[in-house]
Amino acid sequence: MKKILIILLFPLLLSSCIKSKDNNTAIISENITSEEINMKLIIDNKEIEVSWLNNASVKALNEIKPIEINMNRYSNFEQVGSIGRSIISNDTNITTNPGDIVLYNSSNLVVFYGSNNWDYTKLGHINLSNEKLKELLDKSSIILKIE
Repeated sequence: MKKILIILLFPLLLSSCIKSKDNNTAIISENITSEEINMKLIIDNKEIEVSWLNNASVKALNEIKPIEINMNRYSNFEQVGSIGRSIISNDTNITTNPGDIVLYNSSNLVVFYGSNNWDYTKLGHINLSNEKLKELLDKSSIILKIE
């Protein structure tokens, strides 16, 4: 009886790992607000609204806050900075969109105001227009805080 139950449940377990066809990222969980995760994102002293993903990397980031990161512009489409330690990650090949916040190599935070395709762990999304994102992020450097 146990074998039959396992055989019947196995396809259901596999379905939780199916990739999304529209952005080629594993469907991990739903978005949650900054208030629900109790994390604030501050860029150059401005609090920014974020929809965080409900995943292990976001939870790990939440556990090590407060964090202050000196970030630098890279390739005119992103800001990159080290969080100062490695945290759990689940990198998959994704195409980022403006506003996406990702973890790169388990220890670097990347915030996009353009787009890129690489192996990242998605953490969340900044809820601003592309114009506002570029105004906020298209600088040689920024200071990003997570509180």
